[in-house]
Amino acid sequence: MPQRDYPLEKVRNFGIIAHIDAGKTTTSERVLYYTGSQHKIGEVHEGETTTDWMEQERERGITITAAAVSCFWTRTDEPDKKDLAKKYRFNIIDTPGHIDFTVEVKRSMRVLDGAIVVFDGVAGVEPQSETNWRYADEANVPRVCFINKLDRMGANFEKSFQSILDRLNKNAVRMQLPIGAEEKFEGVIDLLDMKAYGFEGEMGRDVVEIPIPENLKSDAATYRAELVEKIVEQDDQMMNEYLDGKEPTLEQLKATLRKAVIDNKLFPVYTGSALKNKGVQQVLDAVVDYLPSPLDVPPVKGVNPKTGEEVTRHASDAEPFCALVFKIQRDPFVGQLAFFRVYSGTIEAGSYLYNSTTGKKERLGRIVRLQADKREEVKKVYAGEIAAAVGLKDSKTSHTLCDEENQIILEQIKFPEPVISLRIEPKTKADQERMGMALKELSDEDPTFKVASDPETMETLISGMGELHLEIIVDRMKREFNVEADVGKPQVAYRETITQGSEAEGKYIKQTGGRGQYGHVRLRLKPLEPINEDKKISKNITREEHFEFINSIKGGVIPQEYIPAVEKGVREAMERGIVAGFKLVDISCELYDGSYHDVDSSEIAFKIAASMGFQDAARAARPVLLEPIMKVEVVAPEKFMGDVNGSLSGKRGAIEGIEERGLNRAVKAKVPLSEMFGYTTQLRSMTEGRAGFTMEFDHYEIVPKNVADTIIAGRK
Repeated sequence: MPQRDYPLEKVRNFGIIAHIDAGKTTTSERVLYYTGSQHKIGEVHEGETTTDWMEQERERGITITAAAVSCFWTRTDEPDKKDLAKKYRFNIIDTPGHIDFTVEVKRSMRVLDGAIVVFDGVAGVEPQSETNWRYADEANVPRVCFINKLDRMGANFEKSFQSILDRLNKNAVRMQLPIGAEEKFEGVIDLLDMKAYGFEGEMGRDVVEIPIPENLKSDAATYRAELVEKIVEQDDQMMNEYLDGKEPTLEQLKATLRKAVIDNKLFPVYTGSALKNKGVQQVLDAVVDYLPSPLDVPPVKGVNPKTGEEVTRHASDAEPFCALVFKIQRDPFVGQLAFFRVYSGTIEAGSYLYNSTTGKKERLGRIVRLQADKREEVKKVYAGEIAAAVGLKDSKTSHTLCDEENQIILEQIKFPEPVISLRIEPKTKADQERMGMALKELSDEDPTFKVASDPETMETLISGMGELHLEIIVDRMKREFNVEADVGKPQVAYRETITQGSEAEGKYIKQTGGRGQYGHVRLRLKPLEPINEDKKISKNITREEHFEFINSIKGGVIPQEYIPAVEKGVREAMERGIVAGFKLVDISCELYDGSYHDVDSSEIAFKIAASMGFQDAARAARPVLLEPIMKVEVVAPEKFMGDVNGSLSGKRGAIEGIEERGLNRAVKAKVPLSEMFGYTTQLRSMTEGRAGFTMEFDHYEIVPKNVADTIIAGRK
């Protein structure tokens, strides 16, 4: 019977998150090297990294999928590195930085206990850093910050640290001071123990103590006092003693800081250069010292599907088994891999699991632990671990796996809706069969990738988070599934909504020789505020993301069994749209009256009546088109600012501000997505190839009338 190889308090599940190009994958590679998981360091620019193992990732030098890796770490100040009792188990997820793959960050956050947030020492906080930070806030994930690339031209620790304070959180605390910068960067001063460290030996593996440079001694003393104050503020007793002149011990400071980090009250900031092998080891020590083990995070909450009551599960092997599937990945050797995080209990390979989301039992064939693309088979996994299952056919992202006798459903991971679509058609008959299978597998893997068929033209539409996202999907279809396809131009996922209230009735009466059909409803529509998390909705209303159905039928004027059919008819009419055939959103529909026939009424009659009534009411409610507005940030040298601003304004963009970014300027704007296609090429030619931009979805807004007329005419 296999035993747990590591006590729970020595396990750390954490992710590495950052804006694109902040050096996140390079940092992950150093982590694997220093923890002994690999004997050679892979470099992104050479296309040899462990966590970026997909061909597309290596070609483009970006991370596309979150890779999960297990490894072991012994603290740098531990003399006996061979002692197994001193080792910690790390389960690390390296997530993508590109906004199109933001789903990977969001789903990883859900199952992680902590995160290392990597920043570029030149650029500081960038747009995707803010988005990732927001996801971490939503999931209450404690963080340690690492300001990377201090060896680069223009790198500035103080500026980058200030950008964290200004744009992310006032409670970031400086744990280190760099010794030198740019090409003179050679080591760090640890402010807690007031010692300086350099990095020697093969690939900087040896951390050696060096004297604190004279010119930095007074700065170090000032910043240490600042750090100690921030820590003692977290504990009243310690604060009183400190004010009475009693200096806390290093152990007390570390213990208080650990508690504050786990409670998301303080965020320690470290620095270094992953590429030059400086500073990564101290960040790993910080993971051990300050990031939580599965025992330090609150127990996971869920709902018992039979009773609807809330249930909790603690991180303990003795509790009933409960796990969340957070990622499905197609593997060329073993088929489908389902990555899951075990919250409580244990599970053995070959046993049966209950999927409480689908209500089905499944056999767990094999369990593997991953070192990115290599796999190690394990017989059993325990509470607090991350592993991948082979052989689960019906389990998808966000599904809960549990013990059938003790059922629980954990909260589902919410994913953003796609904003861009493409028409796609197979080149040959053989491609057609393979394409269906490929699209199904790829949409199972990625919840932000959707496949639909256009009811009028019967063409296949694929939708995703951006041009790069869909480009990678089409590329994967070709490589992994051998499907050749023709792709149309990108299209924007417009929506429709109503701008005023209205009423209408829908009647469907069909008398034939035998039994007829009779359905009659009266509906009242009103626009809803776009979704807001804290809206409290009363009992008789089901409020989903963008729709509310209110049943106000009194005294049985329409029998209860026909009400679901009315709602279904309304939903189907919303999918079809009114103005230009795009889905309707943010509508409240009230069924307040109607009538029925004892013999002729049926569900289908009420569904058709509801659909007709809804369409009439929506047409009378001044329907409008909505378009996705993107949050855009362009970073370019100052001399191109006039051209960049002009180009954004010409795209119906609203410029919100310009700020310094190292030697460049960053322009922030809100621009309609439809205007941004092909902007990469335009921007390059305008700025001699020296500018870059990022964009992410912000909100939907009403399309100006002249633009809307063109879109509607194009649809017809």
